[in-house]
Amino acid sequence: MIREQTHGAKKPEYVLRIEGIEKHFLAGKQRIIALKGVSAKVRRGVVTGLIGPDGAGKTTLMRMIAGLLVPDSGEISVLGMDVVRDPLKVQASIGYMPQRFGLYEDLTVKENMDLYADLQGVPKDHRSKRYEELMKMTGLAAFTGRLAGKLSGGMKQKLGLACTLVKPPELLLLDEGTVGVDPVSRRELWTIVYRLVQQEGISVLLSTAYLDEAERCQEVILMHEGHFLGQDAPSKFSGQLNKQTFMLSPEGESRRRLQERIRAMPGVIDAIILGNKVRLVIDHPLETDQVAKRFGVGSESSVQAVPARFEDVFIALLKQRTGGDEKIAHLEMEKTSHAPPKVSGKDIIVVEKVKRRFGDFYAVKGISFTVKQGEIFGLLGANGAGKSTTFRMLCGLLPASGGKLSVAGKNLRVSAAQARARIGYMAQKFSLYVGLTVGQNLRFISSAYGLGGRRQKERIAWALDSFELAKMADTPSRDLPLGYKQRLALAAALMHEPEILFLDEPTSGVDPLARREFWRRINSLAESNVTIMVTTHFMEEAEYCDRLVIMAQGEILGQGTPEEVKARVRTPRNPDPSMEDTFIAMIEDYEEKEGART
Repeated sequence: MIREQTHGAKKPEYVLRIEGIEKHFLAGKQRIIALKGVSAKVRRGVVTGLIGPDGAGKTTLMRMIAGLLVPDSGEISVLGMDVVRDPLKVQASIGYMPQRFGLYEDLTVKENMDLYADLQGVPKDHRSKRYEELMKMTGLAAFTGRLAGKLSGGMKQKLGLACTLVKPPELLLLDEGTVGVDPVSRRELWTIVYRLVQQEGISVLLSTAYLDEAERCQEVILMHEGHFLGQDAPSKFSGQLNKQTFMLSPEGESRRRLQERIRAMPGVIDAIILGNKVRLVIDHPLETDQVAKRFGVGSESSVQAVPARFEDVFIALLKQRTGGDEKIAHLEMEKTSHAPPKVSGKDIIVVEKVKRRFGDFYAVKGISFTVKQGEIFGLLGANGAGKSTTFRMLCGLLPASGGKLSVAGKNLRVSAAQARARIGYMAQKFSLYVGLTVGQNLRFISSAYGLGGRRQKERIAWALDSFELAKMADTPSRDLPLGYKQRLALAAALMHEPEILFLDEPTSGVDPLARREFWRRINSLAESNVTIMVTTHFMEEAEYCDRLVIMAQGEILGQGTPEEVKARVRTPRNPDPSMEDTFIAMIEDYEEKEGART
């Protein structure tokens, strides 16, 4: 715990004090505890991360700090002011960017800034210089006349931040400010955050679903199910797992089978796929030879000790509180006439010189790749790269302007309906009917896929059991936690036992345990010979892919296995690049070449 020290500073060391905060809500007759006795402090001039899974209470706490919610008990002091007594005074002194920041898409970048400057009472003679600073900082100087609705996702996030900052605050609150944007945009946002701290002396409290971002914070506050778990520097947390983190190279088995085999063994905290290896976290220190023997991976040379990460400790803390993994049923497709046959090496998706034009603008510029049956195939790219357009064309939702598209042996130009009957689709945003219960949604979706009678009842029972949704069958889907909405969406996509499953940003915003559970299900489906195509902004998730492509501005920059793609950017200074390093290097190289051409 941090101890307060003044060191003779003119201003108090802490910009935020939270003492014994309690908050509950009523959902029908059910009392939901959002925060339970939370206490924490945020130091002046540092970036503090608020870290916790879905339902931890992060957004509730952020809204109380901003004076938008009143705690049931406890105290919150912001910049020396009592938030409950003086919410308007606090709001005038801080910047707050919520998850769904309200940009006006029919207004230009400058008009949005003018609107927020009016709301925050910024004098007109002070605006020009401030706008210039913010546009330079965010890289939006060339886009002041562009409509906000025409900006990419990353640019919208930066504009939202600029609007929040038109009046310089002492404390900036960012609630999930980087969710849903690509790694390049995320890095740019982090550069802006640290520039604000270093150049303007702003203190920052941010919540994030990306655990790698926790390591960019100077301090982190950990929360789970409304409880405070601890506060310290990320390195202090990761230092607790000395000699407990390793990389395993599979010998004689696939990386997915190795992961599934060892993750169920006693003493395993975590096991995730990274490239062609499996990262292992165990509950007590061991030497590499002991790890090799215990987990049956061949010789000691198959085991490499690696430094612990903040994410390792976070997963350990969560599993300690939840008592380990929930039971996850195996999702192998039933052996029916609908289940995909075991065919090795068959191209089930073929994309040849495909283009898509909107007026004079080409969103996709003649791309080509193939996907084999039973593969997990990743489609990666910066915001605006054309991957969503490509996804929609492959799902038969958007016709190609040129080239050839074949899915499950069907030419999408002439047989789109037949192809759609053999695919499942899970959208980035929850797209089922929020007014229907879980059971009603499953009945509706199964009927839409032509299931009825006994077969429909079997598939609904399968979905409720396999995804552990039975206890929520009568719950309206709007009331489900995000992780359960994700389960329901995936179950709905699998109701008709598709050969191919399309996943568009499937884990955006969900907590790390839910992401691991989700990928166990996907790996199981792939082992059952279901083909998976996925888009994701979590670069570590790209490591689960057998092969992938990286796109920018409608073109493919590179494709291959994760290891083949990473090898392209390997340098003496960075001999073992991460997928995020690789993605950023390829995008920057492309932009540099494009800039040279123009």
